[in-house]
Amino acid sequence: MYREALAAGMVVKSAAGRDSGGWYVVVKEENGFAYIADGKTHKLSSPKKKNPLHLRKTLTVMDMTDITDKKLRTALRGFGLRANTEESD
Repeated sequence: MYREALAAGMVVKSAAGRDSGGWYVVVKEENGFAYIADGKTHKLSSPKKKNPLHLRKTLTVMDMTDITDKKLRTALRGFGLRANTEESD
């Protein structure tokens, strides 16, 4: 089965685990796992290792140059609000 790889900067939604429903950005992909961060519980300096099958990809890709945890939190908060309003329509 063909599966498109995750790329650094891609915004994803967790579909399984304790963090289910949360919005994250892929920091890197390595050895078949995605390393994700949200800037709050999982910082850019210590991203969470996650199985890519448990992530739902979006078409949004963030520029990862000069990104900080605070900028990441702000961007994901806006993305989550935008996604929630689209779901309620």
